[in-house]
Amino acid sequence: MPEPRVIPREKDNIVYIDSDSAPRIIHSGEDLLYEPLPVGTRVIYPNPPIRGLLHPDAALRYALNHPEEADPLYAQLKPGMKVTIVMDDISLPLPMMKTPDVRERVLTILLQILEDHGVDDIDLLIANALHRRMTSAEMKRMVGTAIFERFYPKRFINHDAEDPEAIVTIGHTEVGEVVKTHRLCAEADLTIYININLVPMDGGHKSMGIGTTDYEGLLAHHNPRTMLECDSYMDPENSELAFSGNRIGRVIDKHMKVLHIETALNNRMYDKPMAFLAKNEDDFTELDRLAFSSLRWTLSKLPRGAKREIFHKVPSPYELIAVHAGATEPVHDKILKKNYEQYSVPVKGQSDVVICGIPYISPYNANSILNPLLVQVMALGYLYNLYRGSPLLKQGGVLIIAHALTDQWDQKFHPSYIEFFHRCLSETRDSFELHKRYEREFARNPTYLEMYRRGNAFHGAHPFYMWYWGDKGRSQVGKVICVGAEDQRVADILGWETATTLTDAVERAKDLTKPNPDISMLHIPAILMTDVTP
Repeated sequence: MPEPRVIPREKDNIVYIDSDSAPRIIHSGEDLLYEPLPVGTRVIYPNPPIRGLLHPDAALRYALNHPEEADPLYAQLKPGMKVTIVMDDISLPLPMMKTPDVRERVLTILLQILEDHGVDDIDLLIANALHRRMTSAEMKRMVGTAIFERFYPKRFINHDAEDPEAIVTIGHTEVGEVVKTHRLCAEADLTIYININLVPMDGGHKSMGIGTTDYEGLLAHHNPRTMLECDSYMDPENSELAFSGNRIGRVIDKHMKVLHIETALNNRMYDKPMAFLAKNEDDFTELDRLAFSSLRWTLSKLPRGAKREIFHKVPSPYELIAVHAGATEPVHDKILKKNYEQYSVPVKGQSDVVICGIPYISPYNANSILNPLLVQVMALGYLYNLYRGSPLLKQGGVLIIAHALTDQWDQKFHPSYIEFFHRCLSETRDSFELHKRYEREFARNPTYLEMYRRGNAFHGAHPFYMWYWGDKGRSQVGKVICVGAEDQRVADILGWETATTLTDAVERAKDLTKPNPDISMLHIPAILMTDVTP
């Protein structure tokens, strides 16, 4: 076998494995693998967390008094006016953050300012689009007890994209895309959007244009063609999804008065007792090694549901690192710069093989199961697309992921996912065929509509979006190999190969690429993005 290529250490968050006895932690859902990597493997670590703002409330008040390309908030208010405050749903941040949630912090200050200026006709709206309705307990945790009890249930609601009385058409874009929003926003004297920009795909015109529309409004961009025309969903300057959202959002800004408040958080995903998971393993202390061994031993003794509870119940100590208010685009530009400052890691050269652990959480399984369809969207939709410039993985390369890949589903939150996966994907994986043959059937299915509107289920069309989201990755990746998959039939439906160990997967990848491939591992979580240059 040829000698591996060993390259010197490039910078603090890029390490090259130079010893067979240097294993790394690989997340695999609710489990943690501790596997040796081939000598020469490039391990890419996230940037350390940016220090949080020392006085976040003062920073928020400053942003409201000095907004971007807009009058100060107090100058926009008058007694008796109607205000609708819209906010992101439970899909942000991931995992849930320690209380007070940033939305509670912003709302507390906003509501005080509105009260001081005689504004008491206020509604709170969750911009969940076709995501599931948040439960009352989740809503209460997000905004705090005092705000929840003041507004819930009549004036603090989930967006209902299937309520014909709630959706208003306000125009069309220059290319014919329909622009719809919630009536509470369209009829307000002022709409205020509170955003958490966890990744660069979030925020901006997407907040209102996508978060408060309906199924017909999403057809313009939540489709296979749009997703395939994106060059990284995380790079708005090269994303057809962002281009469509911008066109729609500009129509909203033309017809409505909207003030955006955008926030950026650091990447402090782990607090004690799991803070060691965010560290380079080479820097582990004896206490870190002991904590890791204890956690792995505990996880090995628990059923999967109990493991899931451990991870989901530990909130993240995220800190606010930036807040800006004002007009949509200048606000978003400033927040994006802070996002990239936190997440972007310069990397030289693409790789033949990329290894990625799959975290236990995604934007679509808060307090729930990361089902096989969501494993797919995490691998080929989100993790593959965490780049600017060029993808980390060469075209035709091998993506190695780690996950149990069990046939487990949440029938309360994801009922339409089950039928989509076992019926539709068993017939075709072609997104254009799925879109043509099945999407509208699921979107109009009366049972799925009822579970979306009256329960806490994702909309019937949502599993199709999850499949389309993986299209760009599927079109570029030569093969996906899943380490640790427990259900071969699930992998077969996805079109993936499986391997028992990481070593086996790497050897298989060599057969598919070249005997001595360039290998990179993304040490995720926490979040990172690669800025790949030749």
